[in-house]
Amino acid sequence: MTEVPGTQPEAPPRRFRRDRRHKTLGGVCAGLGRHCDMDPVIFRIGLTVLAVTGGVGLIFYGFAWLFVAYDDEDENEFRKLLTGRVDGPGLAAIVTALVGCGVFLSMLNNGGALTFAVVLALLLAGAGYWSQQRRDADPDPVAAQAVADAPPEAQAPPVAGAPSWWRDPIVKDGTHIGGTGYFWGPSDMAEAPGARAAGPGAGPAVRRSAAPARPRGIGGLTFLGALVAGTIGTAATWDDRTLSHSLQTGLACALVVFGLGIAVSAFRGRTGAGSIVLAVLTAGLLTASAALPSNISTQWMRTDWTPTSVADVHERYEVGSGVGTLDLSGVKLPAGKTLPVHVEVGAGKATIVVPKDARVELHAETGVGDIQLPGDTSNDVDVRPGIDEKTTLEPPPGTKASGTFEVHVEVGIGQVEVSRAA
Repeated sequence: MTEVPGTQPEAPPRRFRRDRRHKTLGGVCAGLGRHCDMDPVIFRIGLTVLAVTGGVGLIFYGFAWLFVAYDDEDENEFRKLLTGRVDGPGLAAIVTALVGCGVFLSMLNNGGALTFAVVLALLLAGAGYWSQQRRDADPDPVAAQAVADAPPEAQAPPVAGAPSWWRDPIVKDGTHIGGTGYFWGPSDMAEAPGARAAGPGAGPAVRRSAAPARPRGIGGLTFLGALVAGTIGTAATWDDRTLSHSLQTGLACALVVFGLGIAVSAFRGRTGAGSIVLAVLTAGLLTASAALPSNISTQWMRTDWTPTSVADVHERYEVGSGVGTLDLSGVKLPAGKTLPVHVEVGAGKATIVVPKDARVELHAETGVGDIQLPGDTSNDVDVRPGIDEKTTLEPPPGTKASGTFEVHVEVGIGQVEVSRAA
């Protein structure tokens, strides 16, 4: 394609890359500052606040660290992990993203914190976009022409016999010990070029230097420390917190220990696959525990409520975990009167017994479970997710109707059973 005289070649679009020279941790904020022509401290403070308020900062930083390469490299950390080059920065990026996901899921019920995080993220994005557009509004034609006319940078030719990336050392002192040091890939390299085995007619063999002692792995100690930390965190909150909060505390403590162990072992030159797998499983369990209903308690209880008059009926009855039975058969509700009742069970069974002559307007909800109503002849338990059923139970034929009970039953995991008194 011929170039039109008098026109300047279009400058290649700038790409967001991490900055190695001014980095503090992974170079993400430094790269954002250079890309948007802003002070990196603004992004560091903003992402720190986003990390504390909802985990969004950790999620963004971890994935940017994982998928964005340095300005002087072509491969990002994720591609290195796929090819088997497991090192500290890549694992730290994965742990950062996983911890951010766990924090974000644990804050889903906190609408105020998430709203603040969304507003702050939009402000940061808007400020970066405005600063970038402001810089692009008045480009320097002399600098653009100089960049376009500059010859390509010369590169040194490859050295014969240099090890491939499969042979890049993982041990931090620059030596290579044992096998490849990766999860997968070619087996140990054959003798270096020019080396020959000693034998009849053969020249002198190349003497290999003695390999230093290989650092000992700390995978077992990391697992033991994570187990102890998780047990202590769960036990400390077991009696006075909900099941979800207690499990989140213990799993978060274990995940912190796994992260520290992976970081230490990676920078010492040994990174075990078992610690990585256990860290990922722990993060998955932390995510699942955050999805549990928040009202499930750690103690299983069996509670019976038997009011005998309208004045004895409370507006709300709650059980964290166990069986809650509300017997309204002794309540004589006058005709034309409506009485609201709310029953909530985190995990277990909610049983409602209503008078024979009462009209019942029922609203039953279960996260995962089953609903049994009067007249159901089947005793099978049909477990389904997300049941939300509204129905009206009229008195049996030939029975003089009394007042109306408005019954709202919520069960996170379990069964709702409504029956009439004999």
